[in-house]
Amino acid sequence: MSSFDKKAARERLLHERLHLEDRLARADALQQVMRVWLLGRPDTVIGAYWPIKGEFDPLPALHRWKEDGELMDEPQRRRIGLPVVDKAHRTLSFHVWYPGCPMEEDAYGIPKPKDTELIVPTLLFVPCVGYGAGGYRLGYGGGFYDRTLAALAPRPATVGLGFTNGFIDDFEPEPHDQPLDAILNDNGVVWPVAAP
Repeated sequence: MSSFDKKAARERLLHERLHLEDRLARADALQQVMRVWLLGRPDTVIGAYWPIKGEFDPLPALHRWKEDGELMDEPQRRRIGLPVVDKAHRTLSFHVWYPGCPMEEDAYGIPKPKDTELIVPTLLFVPCVGYGAGGYRLGYGGGFYDRTLAALAPRPATVGLGFTNGFIDDFEPEPHDQPLDAILNDNGVVWPVAAP
């Protein structure tokens, strides 16, 4: 039996995140970390998320990334996708998002793109309520990302986004938990850990 209580950790971290006094400074720092991390990446289709419950908003950095591609006159246009929930299979698909695109609420009340093209990201930014060593993330407990990643072929590179206070020392992943390829926070790259 695991001593790690995911539910209690989730509740504590959500409360902390909603009451961060320096949220704007942390968000600005993480925007910069994201922008630097994306430099030189070959991806042209990136999946992200619409921020809820005090999550970090990745969309400004991604919109800048998209505009940078247009300035460089890349032959392949950069595109951003947001998740659309398949309630029956409890998985996610990704549809094109751009500032001002038509949106509607999904079954959970979260905005999603309305009638835009289905795309398959090669890089996926996922929100972290919390995260631990080894690239493991604590989400909301629905398992949507784990099921989606297990089903996607080829599997996109996955990058967790969260604030520094989301790190969990004693995080114990379960067998179904899918580790992320990288985790970024407002201090920089948390995972993978760079060699000294």
